[in-house]
Amino acid sequence: MLVVYAARAAYAAETPALERGTAITDPAALREHEGGRLRLDRMLLPARSADTPLSNGELFALPSMLPVRQAIDGEFDRYTARHRANLPAVTVGVGNGFDFQLFDRELLYSTQTRFVLAGIVNRMDRGYVSEAGCGEIRLIYRLVRMETPATGNGASLPRLPMTLNLVLRAKADRSPDRDGPAITCREIAQRWLAGENGDSLDLLGHENIDRIETNLQIAHAPKTAAREFRTDYLLKVFRYDRHARVFAESPMENQIDRARLLADEGLKREFRAWLLDPVNLAAFDRGTALIPEQFLARGAVASTPAGFDPSDLQPEFSLVNGEGAAFSEAEIIAALNMAAAAGVKLQNIRSPGGFARRLNDVTCSGCHQTRGIGGFHFPGVDWTAAKSTAVPASPHFFGDQVRRRDILEALRDGRSPDYSRGFASRPQLRGSTELSGTGYHDGWGAHCYVQGASTDESFRDWNCAEGLTCQAAGRISRIGMCFVKSR
Repeated sequence: MLVVYAARAAYAAETPALERGTAITDPAALREHEGGRLRLDRMLLPARSADTPLSNGELFALPSMLPVRQAIDGEFDRYTARHRANLPAVTVGVGNGFDFQLFDRELLYSTQTRFVLAGIVNRMDRGYVSEAGCGEIRLIYRLVRMETPATGNGASLPRLPMTLNLVLRAKADRSPDRDGPAITCREIAQRWLAGENGDSLDLLGHENIDRIETNLQIAHAPKTAAREFRTDYLLKVFRYDRHARVFAESPMENQIDRARLLADEGLKREFRAWLLDPVNLAAFDRGTALIPEQFLARGAVASTPAGFDPSDLQPEFSLVNGEGAAFSEAEIIAALNMAAAAGVKLQNIRSPGGFARRLNDVTCSGCHQTRGIGGFHFPGVDWTAAKSTAVPASPHFFGDQVRRRDILEALRDGRSPDYSRGFASRPQLRGSTELSGTGYHDGWGAHCYVQGASTDESFRDWNCAEGLTCQAAGRISRIGMCFVKSR
């Protein structure tokens, strides 16, 4: 709660500057775009001219979306089966009478719910994935009930804990119905930074669609005398198959399949050799590594709160050190020394501890567990409310805006962009002082490292601003948060 409060306090004063050129979170603008081409059903069905948006009952009946429904249904069944096998004394089901309360799937496929546009985010900083596509633009939709808001100040459509992220290539293959020369990455970045979002968004259409990413609160467990509060978020990715015209379930980028790796000695050995190769280790350090699909999962559950101490809720747990681990400390140190001898200058990983942290936050679920709002990095803007005080995005999101804008400016100016990123807990400053003294970097509530005689080299710079001290947030880990020094 402290982190969320800090983010809310900082948001009012800081985010207009932080967001410039990288996101659209203005409620009036989102309302306008939701009423136009960027409404979800119009993006998926560009020929559709109806003014009435599709309900989810109609949306998931579309041939292109049937595989999405089938895959989500399968994940619900597996989640329930795993829960009953591992926690037979803890009940799971829909409703308040259960220990773990499942999301009601009927709401997802109901004629009384739909997805509304809750934010537009420029991710051209992901140009290293596909330079030809100039990175990505993400249209983020929030699940809501299709009810008329109650009268009164602040009334809004009831929101449900799920987002759908329609990921678009910033530049599509040239469409046959467009005249003139193809637009360049430089021109797209220039439009965004100049605030010409209308022109930029006009470039987006069905032909830009790359995939759908879903984040659904699959279950939550209220705090009791015998159990801590816990919420589980199901993450899935569905890549658009243009030939078949369907969204097909796909491996999740860098979502390491821990269970499969630990159970298969051959696969574990292959993964270790791949990741410790100096070239791949350098990309891993920079946050630009793309782990081969044979090591990846097709779904993940991010549990919150995961805490600061090592836990089996974290995706990298047991992969580093210990019996049967994929990597030993000795192997990591040897690989770091080999990379240094080859002239590789590592920015983040300088120790086995840094390696383990990167192994965690490079995954989808590990990143969502770090400096998120629950299991979301972008819950989105509620433009249906007359007045909303909700924070649209997490500290991780806002802390990363300086880096993202720096990359946009490099593209605009014709320079080679630096696509590297820091840890999810500690954003890169890129020479800027914009984040100094804020909860996003070294201010109150920021993540830090308790320094000592045996300080881990990967976290030596994780200090707090003047007047604050780093206080460990776990029993084992020295990772903590910046708070006022005790008198």
